[in-house]
Amino acid sequence: MNLKFSRALVWLTLGYMLLFLFSAISPSSRAVWIAEIVPAVFILGTIWWISRQYQFSTTAYVLMFIWLALHTIGAKFTFAEVPFDWFNQLIGSDRNNFDRVAHFSIGLYVYPVAEYLLKVKKVSPSIAMSYALFALMALAAGYEIIEWWYADLAGGDEGIAFLGSQGDIWDAQKDMLMDTLGAICSLVLLAIQRRVFSSIHER
Repeated sequence: MNLKFSRALVWLTLGYMLLFLFSAISPSSRAVWIAEIVPAVFILGTIWWISRQYQFSTTAYVLMFIWLALHTIGAKFTFAEVPFDWFNQLIGSDRNNFDRVAHFSIGLYVYPVAEYLLKVKKVSPSIAMSYALFALMALAAGYEIIEWWYADLAGGDEGIAFLGSQGDIWDAQKDMLMDTLGAICSLVLLAIQRRVFSSIHER
């Protein structure tokens, strides 16, 4: 089989591998790093596997790699300890909000899902976008359950570091909200791009 992958995918992967190596060198907690990096590697492998049959747009690849990059940085430092003071001070928060930004970036995966449904499955835009949104929201809720389970299983400081709630009892709900907001923003971007491309083709 003669496989030809997107140039954007290749370059983004090469850049990610450098970040992966940086993350792997002396992480704050090796146990937390392993627990956090496994889903990132799984997602990267899934992107490449799907790309054997379908080439996403450059925009879709960039959006997917944003989360991979942020998650890998969080794996190195733990999300509560990532150097992010400039942003926390910008919004006037004493809490490290790097994990909130990372959760927002999870929502960006709605873009490639909706794009795939539109181009390959030929479903209507309303169904494609609704399905992608609700699937992401369900996945976000499922991840919070898995996160709680692993944190309880690991226990101690490692469990607390993995959970990253930083003492916020509503952390899981806020994380899911950020996932959803990221998803909505990505769908707005997709809708705008479709309208722009459609108007160009009509000229």
